[in-house]
Amino acid sequence: MFRNVSLPQRSRPRRTADAAPRAPWGWATAGVLAGVLPALVVFAPAQWLAGAVDRASQGQVLLAQARGTVWTGSAQLVLTGGGASQDRTALPGRLEWRLRPRWTGLRAQVHAACCMAAPLQARVDARWGGARLAIADGQSQFPAGLLTGLGTPWNTLQPQGQLALQTRGLEALWTAGRLVLAGTAQLDARAMSSRLSTLRPMGSYRLVLQGGEVPTLTLNTLDGDLQLNGSGQWVGQRLRFTGEASATPEREAALANLLNIIGRRNGARSIITVG
Repeated sequence: MFRNVSLPQRSRPRRTADAAPRAPWGWATAGVLAGVLPALVVFAPAQWLAGAVDRASQGQVLLAQARGTVWTGSAQLVLTGGGASQDRTALPGRLEWRLRPRWTGLRAQVHAACCMAAPLQARVDARWGGARLAIADGQSQFPAGLLTGLGTPWNTLQPQGQLALQTRGLEALWTAGRLVLAGTAQLDARAMSSRLSTLRPMGSYRLVLQGGEVPTLTLNTLDGDLQLNGSGQWVGQRLRFTGEASATPEREAALANLLNIIGRRNGARSIITVG
């Protein structure tokens, strides 16, 4: 004998709040974000870059009165002693920049009409475990008085003259927490003088950074009554430099104060040590 068995009826699915169609304002918000975020990146204000430079330099390099965007803009370059220091000097005119992202990094162009015959070109490439910075060969010239803004000891020396910088094949490679330099950078300090001496000018000097497995730094006198010479190298991330300063016999009195300040006196010489 068969029994009639009633099968349970399949319940119809209920539409819940979670399964409800997205409200029109939700789609509108998503659309706005999709349009605003790329625009925010493209038109990011130059003040954002100025803030990043301020933090990275601990307040010693400022991009004042920044205009334009992060990618194309200009500002007045100001050097300071950082923190609560009252020392500051500004580069004559404005500094202009152009930044262009690439698949592997960034291209940069910097130009200061007062001091560069042609814009400085640089490239940053990301690498596995590090990065590479390459600076194109170039020349620039800056007033030495700009250094006074950095505070001690420059605010005491108050140098005057011209600083001419030349780079050749200069590259910096960061890998596994280690910095490797290649190429050379040459800085000529021409017709230098200081408030600590009545002798004007005191002389002209050349500082050369030479890359390699162990980067080196050499200082030589090109001409003048103040003689500066020395050499050093980077050990790990620290520079160890030893040099000496002296005056020609007929100018010792005029340079005595300066020799007392820039190093440890040893007779007629002043010993300079860094690191």
